[in-house]
Amino acid sequence: MARLNYHHLYYFWRVARSSSLTDAAETLHISQSALSAQIKQLELSLDVALFVRQGRKLVLTDVGRRVLAYAQDIFNTGEELEKFIQKDSATQVQHITIGVQSNLSRNFIESFIAPLLKSENVDFSLASRGMTDLLSGLVNHELDLALTNRAILSEGQDTTWQNQLVARQAVAIVGPYGEKPDTPFPQGYEDKKWVVPGRNTDIRSSFESFCATHQYQPDIKAEVDDMAMLRLLARDSGYLSVLPPVVVKDEIQSKVLQDYESIPQAFENFYAITMPRKFTSQPVLDLIKIAIHQYAVDYSM
Repeated sequence: MARLNYHHLYYFWRVARSSSLTDAAETLHISQSALSAQIKQLELSLDVALFVRQGRKLVLTDVGRRVLAYAQDIFNTGEELEKFIQKDSATQVQHITIGVQSNLSRNFIESFIAPLLKSENVDFSLASRGMTDLLSGLVNHELDLALTNRAILSEGQDTTWQNQLVARQAVAIVGPYGEKPDTPFPQGYEDKKWVVPGRNTDIRSSFESFCATHQYQPDIKAEVDDMAMLRLLARDSGYLSVLPPVVVKDEIQSKVLQDYESIPQAFENFYAITMPRKFTSQPVLDLIKIAIHQYAVDYSM
């Protein structure tokens, strides 16, 4: 077998990632015919078929998927090297980019990045994105880490994710200040209306289990997936809500809202998601360590 041509391998990698010869050619600024010829030369040199055509799409063969895994390691490491050189050779001030899940608690984000605001040697960018775009940003080296409220599983994926639990916030019933019932739940809650997180959340599941245990049927006025919007509704609607008190800490301190009671064994978890790297910047490692120490995460819970 001839010596591996990494130029051809790079073109294969770009086409395999997009599953479209047309899209890859446009991104690489070459013609489709030239790109196709480069991949054909790679197949000839390896003496294997890397793609089969299904309709208008190119689909990887079994061998093609294995070759892609090697190409991912090779070129991801190359991109990581480029980013390392750009960051650490050009300036003494390091820059890190943090992606945040679009519906994550703003109070948690603010507390997480607080150490960076005090550092003279690090500046940073925050990018609010949906989960799919966060993961894509990590893979493409656009992000150094991502903050989410759920762990990312690697099962059945080509990518390995590193999930670090950095904070765990207790969940409580929160309502208008001075209106907390004097009797234990669910007494005094019969006529209350609720604004709660969406059904596909850990908080909602915990709340429903809590209600079921007490044989209580909540009168739900609204379901909200966005934590910032849930905060506003909890503050302005006069209804009860279920969320971590940290989300509404300013409203609690100003006595607009009140923490009525915690829901046993109910938590919102906050994760720092990264990918395995040859080199992880020290500011990223320090930031994660500070968060774990600050929130004193108990992993036994």
